[in-house]
Parts: sequence; structure tokens; C-alpha cells
Amino acid sequence: MTDSVDNSTLRDAARTSKAWPFEEARKVLRHYEGGPQAKAPEKGYVLFETGYGPSGLPHIGTFNEVLRTTMVRRAFEAMSDLPTRLIAFSDDMDGLRKVPDNVPNQAMLAEHLGKPLTAIPDPFGKYESFAAHNNAMLREFLDRYGFDYDFRSSTEQYRSGAFDEQLRTVLRRYQAIMDIMLPTLRKERAATYSPILPISPTTGVVLQVPVEVVDAETGLVRFEDGGKLVEQSILSGGAKLQWKVDWAMRWVALGVDYEMYGKDLTDSGVQSGKIAQVLGGRKPEGLIYEMFLDEKGEKISKSKGNGLSLEDWLTYGTQESLAFYAYREPKSAKQLHIGVIPRAVDEYEQFRAQYAAQPADKRLGNPVHHIHDGAVPAEGPPVSFGLLLNLVGVMGADATADRAWSYLANYAPGVSQESHPALAALVHHAIAYNRDFVAPTLQRRAPEPNEAMALRELDAQLGALSKDATAEDVQAIVYEIGKDPHYGFEQLRDWFKALYQTLLGADQGPRMGSFIALYGVENSRRLIAEALALVEAG
Repeated sequence: MTDSVDNSTLRDAARTSKAWPFEEARKVLRHYEGGPQAKAPEKGYVLFETGYGPSGLPHIGTFNEVLRTTMVRRAFEAMSDLPTRLIAFSDDMDGLRKVPDNVPNQAMLAEHLGKPLTAIPDPFGKYESFAAHNNAMLREFLDRYGFDYDFRSSTEQYRSGAFDEQLRTVLRRYQAIMDIMLPTLRKERAATYSPILPISPTTGVVLQVPVEVVDAETGLVRFEDGGKLVEQSILSGGAKLQWKVDWAMRWVALGVDYEMYGKDLTDSGVQSGKIAQVLGGRKPEGLIYEMFLDEKGEKISKSKGNGLSLEDWLTYGTQESLAFYAYREPKSAKQLHIGVIPRAVDEYEQFRAQYAAQPADKRLGNPVHHIHDGAVPAEGPPVSFGLLLNLVGVMGADATADRAWSYLANYAPGVSQESHPALAALVHHAIAYNRDFVAPTLQRRAPEPNEAMALRELDAQLGALSKDATAEDVQAIVYEIGKDPHYGFEQLRDWFKALYQTLLGADQGPRMGSFIALYGVENSRRLIAEALALVEAG
């Protein structure tokens, strides 16, 4: 928080802010203050939860759920002094249903289909199980970003007996749960459905078989396994619960107050909420968010591996830009692919630059407030990411950080990699993005006759500029040429597009005044000469 707005003012503004994290946090707050049933949570804290199924490699969609939930948690803390916790829960006792497409040793994994993920060898050969590998990746994601969370393993919770009392309640209220679930199932599925999934004592597979309750208090059930009738306790790891029942049981056992989930789980949330009531608890508050889509508009899938990894994003963009992209419009479907990164980087910086001058209510609606929990950096890089991309783009595939810094030193005297680490990071990202996605596709076209005339005029005026001319001086020249009817541009944007395509090899670009000031007048005139040479060659 900045010193210009005191905490009491911010707290008052938080209680009325329309920013979605505050709206979500107020849902939770209503349970604990302001109503006839209001009271502090018996467990001593307000619990936020995120769930994760480690059947495949985690992707940014998984990461973003924790990020968004953390934003709601921080919004809650801005309005209340009640302690909070965040649990990242891994459903790693689930049976592997199919082999993911993007992992090695698939034949080996196929031999273990149906077994709990914690009982399947790690195909990467690094950890004691497939679940342990994927859980480690998830925790690396979260730790890298500095999240405050408690990790919980489903397998450990079941085996330790932490869920035993709730499992007994499931058996005691078995028929009531069946009455909720059976009407939602197809006839064939309903014939074999059971809320209980016993672990086979012979194969170790998570069984999908009808179950008969023998003794709820001891957890004893009867089921068929390989043609034999088996009696087995479901307590302490002898079984797990079907997904919707498991979700509800977890809410009640842990006392979850808030959990968001994707639109694809809307029906599951309804059924699990009903089951939670049967078990003596309640459904937590939560946001139903829209799913991320890939470049083709298809849902991102862990098994397909068609989503971005955190490493992908952080190779080409900043952590702040990822958080910014996750924050915006969680109830709207958004594409998540490499191409969205540059714009996210620059839009984050635009909102960051606005923050300091905004009144309290506007700050709380600014995405950067939630990204930084109010401690928003006052300064940003002196050039945009888009401008850096254009700079390294004209250097071609052999662009280097040293060459980029030689231009930056002339454009913004006094900047260096040591004094401006955020800019140094942007240069690194720009070079990587240019190398992998821009340079291989850049192709400068030859100017049309009217465009060539305008470029010759631009070259002449640049040659006549004084050495102390500013980016704004250059921009004024560019504007005047584009608006001159002599050069035949119907609209000013036609002139800009011509500049981008003939000089930079792209359909979009920066303010040309800023680019020319950064790249240098003489270097820019050389680009113009190269473009005009294409006309002569043609």
C-alpha cells in the first residue's frame, strides 16, 4: 500500500469495490459477520482451497486457479482481521483412467491403468510415483511465484485416517447420497454406481463396483473383486470416494469456506453441494470461471498437452504479465497461447503506470493491485515490450542483449542492466520471443509507388533533423507525411501499416517516432534505403 491512502480508507473502499476478488471475498465474509448466524470459524481460520488432479503435467490453467484464489484470499484479508489459510489439494489417490499423450514410457503407464496415481511408477524416473512427479511440478509452480499455501495429498489424508470419520458418515448416509446421484446417471452407469471405490486387495486397482455396507462404524463394506466376494474396511486407505462425493466430503472434513472451479464442473458442484449437506456441512462459496482455450479455440487438456506451461510463459514474458492475464475477466473464455504474451506484458505496464495517481476506489479495481497485494512498483521500464520486439526484430535472428542495450543507452541515457533489472528481463524475453516466433516469419514487402514517395520524403526529413530532435519531433514528421494528400493514403493507419510492413516486416508496430528514436535516425534511414532498394530490384 502507498502512504497516500491510509488503511482505513482502503478497507472502506474494499467493502464496496466492484473488483471481482472483493465481490468474491464478500460472499465469504457474510458467513462470519453481519448476520444472525454470523460467528468466527470454529477451526480458527477461514479456509480457501484449490483442487488439482495430477493425472497429467500441470499447466497454466492449474497455476491460475491458485493465483485467482489467492487474490480472493488477499481481498478477504483487506476487509477482515480473521486468519486465513489456503490449501492446494492434490487428488492423487484417483485411479489413472488413460495415459497422457505428453509423457514418456507410455507402455509402462498403460500396465498400471486403474491404480492410484501414487501407486504408479514415475515415467520420468525422478520420483517415487507419477503423482509425486506431478505434485512436485505443481509445487515448483507455486513456490516460484511465492504463494502462501499448505499442500495436501489425498492419498496421505486417506491413509492417515484424517477422513475416517467422514467416511463413516458416508456409509451411515449411503442411501441419501445414492438418492442424489442416481437420477443424474445413465441407466447403465446407475446399475453399477457406488459412492465408494474400494482398493482391490489383490491388484491395487481403484474398483468401480457396486458396494454393500456391512458396518458403518467399522467402515466395513462388501464387494466383488475378480469373481470373489470380499469384505474390507474403507477406512485408512482401504478405499476412496467417487469424485463428486469425495469433493463434498473434503469440503466438510476440512471446513472449506471458498473454492472456485471451472464451468465444466458446474453440474458436479451442484451435486457435491447437495451431498455436503447430507454429510452435515455446506457447500463453500466460489466463483465458476470460464475455461482457457488453445489457439484453435479448443479446451486446454492436461492429457493432450495443448496448453502453455509456466516455463513457456516465463521464457517469453514476465510473471506479472501472466498474473495480469489471469486476473482479467475470469468469467469469460480466453485463448491461452504464445501469441497473447506480448500484449499482456505491455497492458500490465500500462495499468501499473496508472496506479499511483488513482484514488482508492480506482486502485482496488486496477488489476495490478491484486497482482501485488497493494505493494505496486512505482517505476517501470522506459520502453514498452512491443517496442523492444520491434527493435530486436530489425536486428534479425542474430539479435543479442548487448546490441539491444547499445540502442537503449542512446535512447534512455543512464539505463543499464544493473540499474534497470526489469528492463533487462524484458530484453531477455524479447530476444527469446523474436528468435523463436518473429524472426522466422518476418518478411518485408516492397513499397507501393505512393508508399515509396512517402518513404523518400521521410528519409529526407530525417536527414535534416537536428541531433537533439526528440521522439515527438519524429512522430510529428511521420504524421504530417501520412496526412499529406499528395501521398495518397486514404487513412493515416494505411501509412502506418505501410511503415510496419516495409520497414519492420510486420502488420503491427510501435509509434514510429519512438522506434526511430530508439533505433537511431541513421539506422532507420538505412531501413528506408533497404525498402526502396526492393522497388528498384523489382
